[in-house]
Amino acid sequence: MKPRFFAIVTAVLIGLLGIGAAAVTQWVPVATPTAGRAAGAVRPAGAASASPTGDPAVWTRSTLRNKLMAEMQATDPGVALADLDKITKEKPYTVRFCHPIAHELGHAAVKRYNHDFQKVLSFPHDTCAAGYLHGAVEEMLAGSSDPTRDLLKLCEPQMSGPCVHGVGHGTIYVTNQDVPKARDLCSEFGSDSRIITCSEGLFMQLFSPDEEDEKAKSLVPLDKLSADLYPCPQQPVLFQSACFFYAPTLYLSSHDYPNHPEIYGQALKWCLNAQAGGGANDCSRGLGSRLMKYNLDREDWAGQQCATAADGWQRKACTEGLVSYYTVNYTDAGAAGRLCAKLTDEEIARYCRSAAHLSGSLD
Repeated sequence: MKPRFFAIVTAVLIGLLGIGAAAVTQWVPVATPTAGRAAGAVRPAGAASASPTGDPAVWTRSTLRNKLMAEMQATDPGVALADLDKITKEKPYTVRFCHPIAHELGHAAVKRYNHDFQKVLSFPHDTCAAGYLHGAVEEMLAGSSDPTRDLLKLCEPQMSGPCVHGVGHGTIYVTNQDVPKARDLCSEFGSDSRIITCSEGLFMQLFSPDEEDEKAKSLVPLDKLSADLYPCPQQPVLFQSACFFYAPTLYLSSHDYPNHPEIYGQALKWCLNAQAGGGANDCSRGLGSRLMKYNLDREDWAGQQCATAADGWQRKACTEGLVSYYTVNYTDAGAAGRLCAKLTDEEIARYCRSAAHLSGSLD
C-alpha cells in the first residue's frame, strides 16, 4: 500500500471512531455551585461568594456581612443566620462583629417582608445574642408613625426578654441617641423588670452604635466618658446598672483594643472611676463580658486579664462578666464548665465556678 493512500485511510478510520465514541457517551453537564442559595437564584453583583471555596481565609466584618446578605437575598434569613452561627462557632474571632451583622440582617428582613414582624420572627433568631431580633425591632420602630404606641405592641403577647431588650435598642435608634427620651419609652413597659431589660438594649445601642452611623457615634463625648463614665452617674436607679455595664464597650473601641490588648488592664483601672457612683462592679462585669466576647478564641488569656485587677472584688466581677458572655454565646448546659476548666489562674477559675449560674440576659 502506498504511504499517501495509507495516511488517508488512517485519518478516515480515526474520525469514524471519534464519532462513534461521542454517540455512545452519556454526557453530564457540569453543575454550577449553588451552596446556600435557592435554585435559579442570581447572586447580587459584588457579593461575597457563598460557596465554601469562595470563603476568605480570614473574615472581616465587610466580607462576612456581604456573604450573609447575599445568602439572605437568595434564600431567607434562616439560611443566613444558620451560616452565621456556624462560622462564629468555627472561627470565634468573628464573634466580635457577629452581633452588628445580625442587626443588619434584621433590618433587611423587615424591609423584605414589608414590616410583617411575625414573619420576620418566624425564623430562628437567637444567633449572636439575638442581634437579628434587635435589628428587626429597630427597623419596625423607625418605620412607625407613633413609636410610643407601637413599642408595647411589638413583643405581645409573650413579652419575652430578648424582644424587650430589642425594643431597648429601638428606643435609642428612633430618638436619635436622646437618652432621656429613650428612657421614657422604656418606662412605658411599667414593671421594673421589663424597664431594666429595655435599659440593657438602650445602653448597648448607645455605646456600640451601628458602624455606619457616624452621627450616633459622635453624640457620646469621649472626654466625659473617660473622666467619669458619663452619662451613667446621671441616670435614674433603674437605668444605672445597664449603663455602667455597657460603658466599657465604647471605652475599648475608642482605644483601638484589637491592636492594643494592654487596654483591657487599663480599662479595669478606668472602671474604678465609677466607685463614687456605685457602678464600679457593673463596669467591671461589663468589661469582663467584652473581654470574653472579643477573645473567645483565647479564654485563658481573657481570664489572665481579669487577674490583673488590684482588688479581689474586681477580679471576681470581671470573671462574672467572662462567664456571663460565654454562657450567652454557648447556650448548652456544659458551657460554663468548659470555660472554667480552661482557666489556669486558680483564683479566677474559682470565681468562674461560683459564677456559673450568672448567665443572665446581658449579652
